[in-house]
Amino acid sequence: MRYAVSLGSLGLLRLLGAPWSWSVAAGLGLYLGSGGWRYLYVAARTAKRDLNGVLMLLRVKLALWRHTRNGSTIPSIFAQTVAQHPDKPALVYEATGETWTFSELDRLSNGVAQWALSQGWGTGDVVALLMESRPLQVALWLGLAKVGIESALINFNLRRDSLMHCLGVSGARALVFGAELADAVSEVSSSLSESLALFWTGDPSPDHMTSLKAQPFDTLLASAPRHPPSCTPSKGFNDRLFYIYTSGTTGLPKAAIVVHSRYYRMAAFVYYAFGMKRDDILYDCLPLYHSAGNIIGVGQCLLNGLTVVVKKKFSASRFWEDCIKYNCTVVQYIGEICRYLLSQPVRPSERGHRVRLAVGNGLRPSVWEAFTQRFGIKQIGEFYGATECNCSIANMDAKVGSCGFNSMILPNVYPIRLVKVNEETMELVRNKDGLCVPCQPGEPGLLVGKINQQDPLRRFDGYANQEANKKKITCNVFKKNDSAYLSGDVLVMDELGYMYFRDRSGDTFRWKGENVSTTEVEGTLSSLLGQTDVAVYGVTVPGVEGKAGMAAIADSAGNFNCESFLREVQKVLPPYARPVFLRISPQVDTTGTFKIQKTRLQKEGFDPRSTADRIYFLNSRAGRYEAVTEEMYNALVEGRIPL
Repeated sequence: MRYAVSLGSLGLLRLLGAPWSWSVAAGLGLYLGSGGWRYLYVAARTAKRDLNGVLMLLRVKLALWRHTRNGSTIPSIFAQTVAQHPDKPALVYEATGETWTFSELDRLSNGVAQWALSQGWGTGDVVALLMESRPLQVALWLGLAKVGIESALINFNLRRDSLMHCLGVSGARALVFGAELADAVSEVSSSLSESLALFWTGDPSPDHMTSLKAQPFDTLLASAPRHPPSCTPSKGFNDRLFYIYTSGTTGLPKAAIVVHSRYYRMAAFVYYAFGMKRDDILYDCLPLYHSAGNIIGVGQCLLNGLTVVVKKKFSASRFWEDCIKYNCTVVQYIGEICRYLLSQPVRPSERGHRVRLAVGNGLRPSVWEAFTQRFGIKQIGEFYGATECNCSIANMDAKVGSCGFNSMILPNVYPIRLVKVNEETMELVRNKDGLCVPCQPGEPGLLVGKINQQDPLRRFDGYANQEANKKKITCNVFKKNDSAYLSGDVLVMDELGYMYFRDRSGDTFRWKGENVSTTEVEGTLSSLLGQTDVAVYGVTVPGVEGKAGMAAIADSAGNFNCESFLREVQKVLPPYARPVFLRISPQVDTTGTFKIQKTRLQKEGFDPRSTADRIYFLNSRAGRYEAVTEEMYNALVEGRIPL
């Protein structure tokens, strides 16, 4: 019966854009290649899941087709949401308790649009936004979009060169910044173009604003009309909405282009995949310069009518109290948030909430079940995706540890693949015909997505920098002369099509003839140390093949003990995966979205002269970690101490 249900879904394939011949051939190939019983086994285990996935894709694709045909934009879709429930709370600002209804948010964004027009800006111009998370940021980019102006959402943690880089890449005509970031703007003021208009919002420091020649945005907005702008921008569903910058963990941030259809697709994908409802209240503690906070989170408000609680800054100690206070039913996480919550002391509020769904990405398998059991969360909505990618996947049935799936019986319904790469160079492996080689279940591979610019689900909008685009696209992947997006991430798929994140490109290193997964070792060490921040990376030792593992460990209390650590590590990690070097720091650097920063750590390596942190070397002959002195460092570099 389950097998029959899965075949019944074939009628949806044409609507999803998947050729019949591909799917039938793929299904027949799997049936014959794996033995008929194996195909039937997989079909029986996955038919319900796959059918739900097809139906979800169909709903998103039909909505995208309808909005494309109607020439919709995010502001026009938001206008429909406002009309449906104008007096319902749209955004709640946790920092002040202020609530904005949908009609109030609409009028305020109209005021932003009128202000922008009064400045002489129009379709295609760019305005940069630099501020801590607050509802006004949503009103700003939404209002600018109403008159065709694109926003550049800049990470408020950036300073000096990185900040200047992001402003320069955007080509912004103006910068609206929060008064709390006046110092950051002052640091680069001498390098800013004289044509860049500056506006501040919030409680100011008068001296700063005078020296910066910045104008008071709040005052200007207060005097702006609140009626809709009379002009209609010449923009459609596939035109630019705003720019979101990558985290910059491996270099300067790149400006990813977000078009209106991409914003809709990302928000709708999560809404339908995880069964959200219009009466849900979503707790958004993620920064609004990031796609998770501003699209996955705020998008549920603008497009689907949910109430969203905006948190100025994530707080592990206040997380569950906030959820109770605002009756939240859905929470967001990213990166290490769930681990931070587990490291908190037990308190009554962690079981007294109404949260039923936690949605996000980056939940370590090692903390997955501990998180759901301790906090009573019924559903984890883990997904894989990036702002610019076209190969998002979702874990729709709460398979522990999985970030999503692709059908094994109808793989071409959603044309993504794991393809083989050389794990040392990350170069694609190709067959005699020059095509990429698909991975078999259990084989790690690079996730790729077939590009089709006419399909909003498959298009790649890329970055503002064209050179960056070239690095993310390759040809001759599925067939001759096609093109595909390179995710840069290594995943593994099991026999049922569930996928599991393994590593970011370059994070795997080779040591003693074995590939070491930094993600897996980080998870193991963090659990062993009570959910402490840990960064694992490979460092080069002159004259030694491969890279030696090094772990940077946060130890703000100064209680780290090398002897007990080594004893525990020997129980849980094979010899090749045990850190050869340790770096004990008061804290480990993370991005604003809780990703571990490794670039500086890798550059400094194990040289004790480059840092005040304690550095240790695993002397395998003595069976202990020893402090790395300058003398020992020279001996290691010169090969006088064998590894």
